[in-house]
Amino acid sequence: MGRSKLAKFAAIAERENVIEPGDALYGQLRGKWRELHFENNNPVVLEVGCGRGEYTIGMARMFPDTNFIGSDIKGARLWKGSTMAEEEELDNVTFLRTFIEQLEENFAENELDQIWITFPDPRPRDRDIKRRLTSPRFLDMYEKVLKPGGIVHFKTDNEALFDYTLEILAERKPKDLLYTKDLYNSDLQEHTMGIYTTYEKRYLGEGIPIKYLQYKV
Repeated sequence: MGRSKLAKFAAIAERENVIEPGDALYGQLRGKWRELHFENNNPVVLEVGCGRGEYTIGMARMFPDTNFIGSDIKGARLWKGSTMAEEEELDNVTFLRTFIEQLEENFAENELDQIWITFPDPRPRDRDIKRRLTSPRFLDMYEKVLKPGGIVHFKTDNEALFDYTLEILAERKPKDLLYTKDLYNSDLQEHTMGIYTTYEKRYLGEGIPIKYLQYKV
């Protein structure tokens, strides 16, 4: 591991806006994020696979009365988001370093109001289907930790992953499903709040349309 990454890992280990394995609070906030961490009763929104936290930070800026959690396993990526949150003094955002497979170890049933999945690895190989963040096992997890009526949002540039997700959802018959294969030429733009990730800007620059869907559990 390079010195830069080591420095970033050391930095996030000292930050109050990052929860990771080894912290006293890791795994102890399940069912108590509002009470023990945010110290309010505001809605809680999770971004899974948040990377550098651009979407999490963007939403936190826009909605100060909502709590946002960005989750990713890559500590060097979380360093960027947590740094921006510190610099902007955003006290309604935090980051959780964990594997998405451990979602239910960190969140209780009905604890979350929304989940965002933004530009995940498409996992195109058949042997990796179960690792896709919109595969049935992950959708089951999302439905458990979301409150009734909670919303799942999904953005991607990858048409094969988007089609796969629609096929899975067709079998599950979700409530109030909305979707488009060309977000920025649709009337669903308002749901994504005009927040662009670095990858999204790159895809749009290459002429690749952005796909988006949302549904309620």
